[in-house]
Amino acid sequence: MNNWENITLGEFIDVITDYHANGAYEKLKENIVLKYHPDYAVMIRTQNFESDDFTNNLIYLNESEYNFLSKSKVKPFDIIMNKIANPGSVYLMPEISKPVSLAMNLFLIRINHRLDQKFMFYLMKYNENYIKRFANGTTTKTITKDAVRGLRFRVPPYCLQKRIASVLFTLDKKIAINKRINSELEAMAKTLYDYWFVQYDFPNERGKPYRSSGGKMEYNDLLKRDIPGGWEVKSLGGIVKFNRGISYKSSDISEKGTPMINLNSFYLNGNYKVDGIKYFNNNYSDSKVLFTGDLMIATTDVTRSADIIGKSFLIPDIFETQVIASCDIAKVEVDDIYKNYLNFLFNSGYYHQYIKGFASGTLVLHLNTDGINWFTTELPDKNILIKFNSVIKSIQQKKAMTIKQNQRLLSLREWILPMLMNGQVKVLDAFEKMEGTAAI
Repeated sequence: MNNWENITLGEFIDVITDYHANGAYEKLKENIVLKYHPDYAVMIRTQNFESDDFTNNLIYLNESEYNFLSKSKVKPFDIIMNKIANPGSVYLMPEISKPVSLAMNLFLIRINHRLDQKFMFYLMKYNENYIKRFANGTTTKTITKDAVRGLRFRVPPYCLQKRIASVLFTLDKKIAINKRINSELEAMAKTLYDYWFVQYDFPNERGKPYRSSGGKMEYNDLLKRDIPGGWEVKSLGGIVKFNRGISYKSSDISEKGTPMINLNSFYLNGNYKVDGIKYFNNNYSDSKVLFTGDLMIATTDVTRSADIIGKSFLIPDIFETQVIASCDIAKVEVDDIYKNYLNFLFNSGYYHQYIKGFASGTLVLHLNTDGINWFTTELPDKNILIKFNSVIKSIQQKKAMTIKQNQRLLSLREWILPMLMNGQVKVLDAFEKMEGTAAI
C-alpha cells in the first residue's frame, strides 16, 4: 500500500446535493405532488435501497415536476447517502427504466474523473462506521455536507481503483441479475394466480380458459359476486390455525445459531428477504421448528401504515439447518393444498386493506388473528389447486436455486471486500484469474 494516497473527499466531489437544493419549502410544496401510481419519473427513497426493491412501492413525479427538481436528478451509479435516519449509510444507484429524482433526507454524491466513482462507493461502504461517526444530534442524528466533504480516505492509483471496482461490481451485477430473474419468476406466478383465481380463467377439462369459454358461474350471496360453479365459500377460520414464533431477548441473538426469520425477513410485497435473518442461540421446542414450504405471516408491524402486517411468504428451500421464527411471525397451519393459494391471497391488495383493520397498537402494531379467521372467501376446486401447485412448485424451486447462488456470491463479496480495501493485490490477481475461468 506504499503507493496509496491520503485524500480529503471534498477535493474530489463534483456534486453533492439534496432535494432541498431545489428551493424553499413553500416553493417545493407548491410545485411537487407525490404520486403512488406510475408516472414519468421515480423519486428514490431510502426504503428502496434498504429493501433492494426498485419495482414495488415506488413514488412518482410527472415530467414537469422532475424537471423542476433539476438540482437533484439522479444518474446511474451515483452515490446516495442517508443524511437523516441512519446517517452515513451509502448506496449505489442502479440503472432502472425511468428517470430518477432524489427524495428528502438523502444526499447525492458525484465524484469527479480523478477518482473512480464505483470504487469510491465500495470504499465508503467499507468505511461506513467511520462515516457515521460524523453524524451529530440528540433526538435525530444528521450528517452535513461539510462533514461529508471533510471525510478522509486512503486510495490506490486510479488504475487499481478501476480493477478493484470491476471485480466488486461484477459480483454485484451477477447478484442483481439473479434478483431480476426471481422478480420475473414472481411476476409469472402472480400473473398465473390472477388469471386463474381473479379472472377465473383456469384451464377447464379441455384445457381452455374456464370463464372465457363459457364455464358455469354462480352468484354467491355472501361474496356478492359470481364465482365458478361448485366452489366452496367459507371463512378461513374453518381451515387455518396459527403457531406463533419464539419470544426472545437481545442476548439470545448472535452472529451464529439457529436461523430465525422475523419482520426484517419480509419485503413490502410479501416476498422472503434473505438478508433479514437473525440467529437465535437459546433453547426452543420441536413444535417451533419450521420447514420448507411453511406459510408464514407477519403478526406485528413497526410501520404506522401497516405495510407488512398480515402479509405472508412461503419458506424457501435454502436452509441447511433447522429454522425458527420470532414472536412477530406466525406459522399458518393449513392443509398443503391451500398454501400457495393463501399466500397470494394474503399478499393481494384488497385482502391487505381488509386485514389492516385488525391491527392496533401505539409504538408497535399487533394483528388480531380473528380478522383472518373471519375473512370469507371462495375456495377453488382441489383439482385446480393441484395443477396450480405443480406450476408454482417449479417456480419456487428455480427461485431457491438463484437465492442460494446469491448467498454464495454475497459471502464471496463480504470475504473479498476488506482484503481489496486493505491493499491485498494478490487476492485481486487470484480473483480475476478465477473470474476468467467462469468459476463464479
